[in-house]
Amino acid sequence: MFGNVFKGRKVLVTGHTGFKGSWLSLWLTALGAEVIGYSAYFPSTPCNFKVCGLDKHVTHVEGDIGNLNMLTNVFKKYKPEIVFHLAAQPIVRESYRNPKLTFDTNIGGTVNILECIRSTTSVKAAVIITSDKCYRNMEWVWGYKENDILGGDDPYSASKGCAEIICNSYIKSFFSDRKNLPRIATARAGNVIGGGDWAVDRIVPDSVRAFSEGKQVVIRNPNATRPWQHVLEPLSGYLWLAAHLLNSPRLHGEAFNFGPDHKVDKSVAELLTDFSAYWSGKAKCKLVNKRDNRKESMLLKLSCDKALNLLDWSATLPFEDTIRFTAEWYTSYYRGKKGMFDYSMAQIKDYTNKALETNNAWARGVFND
Repeated sequence: MFGNVFKGRKVLVTGHTGFKGSWLSLWLTALGAEVIGYSAYFPSTPCNFKVCGLDKHVTHVEGDIGNLNMLTNVFKKYKPEIVFHLAAQPIVRESYRNPKLTFDTNIGGTVNILECIRSTTSVKAAVIITSDKCYRNMEWVWGYKENDILGGDDPYSASKGCAEIICNSYIKSFFSDRKNLPRIATARAGNVIGGGDWAVDRIVPDSVRAFSEGKQVVIRNPNATRPWQHVLEPLSGYLWLAAHLLNSPRLHGEAFNFGPDHKVDKSVAELLTDFSAYWSGKAKCKLVNKRDNRKESMLLKLSCDKALNLLDWSATLPFEDTIRFTAEWYTSYYRGKKGMFDYSMAQIKDYTNKALETNNAWARGVFND
């Protein structure tokens, strides 16, 4: 899969202790990459990185993405060929509580990564991950395209819009020659669910904590609609995009949305109804129809036509499997299953097999050039 481009290569993942970063590190390990992870802290207790024992499989470096000197030393020491930048302050509501930290991390951290890439000769390809919330949200019923206006009213969304603008500036100013390395692209995705996420102010982790303790979960904005997708969906896009950057200069400087089919645009209430069914009557929910106008938008969709046309990428899982993969991971963990590393690897294999069944290009390893 992925054209076998990651085997034996040094890959730097910033934010590797986070939800998406830990799953990406798992997958890269399965692909035979030598993974170097750079993160400031473990984001939650429990933490997927620790639950899966990833410290036994990757090089773990503890450091702040805002510390340019330390980050530079990591690039010099490990000489990564591929970079995935995921380190961020990822929570919208937290960005209201701590806007400066959010801007410092999400904007300053992106600048630092690009500076390190600019000053090294080892990097051949880099994917900078931002967010679907980088767009100016107009509450449209259609999906945002990559050339739509960037924006963001809350600090988190604004920081991600800024990160996209900064990437474009660096690419045009310092990496404009498509024939030369490194090649850089940005990726936008959001509303990702899956096993191993215990972040606060997210619907699935908040529900899991409540269900596992026999408590009631209070759900805000149950009618809000989101393009829910399993964590492996956008990660397959990130990996396939990086593989294309290594293979050809054609996609250098491009931005890509990675999201599910619009049939998977479900409300929070619909998500919770299906997810809670896996908890054997232990799920207690209270839906609160009181919108906090300052916090989050009610409607958000992405158009992924560009990824389909240029990468031959599309989402693999129907909504039912997205819920099943997620719920089965959590219920296995809370029933005391040991070896969550192996269990997670098995889910990656299962997901890959489903992608082969749907003839997804990345699973076949066939480049769309």
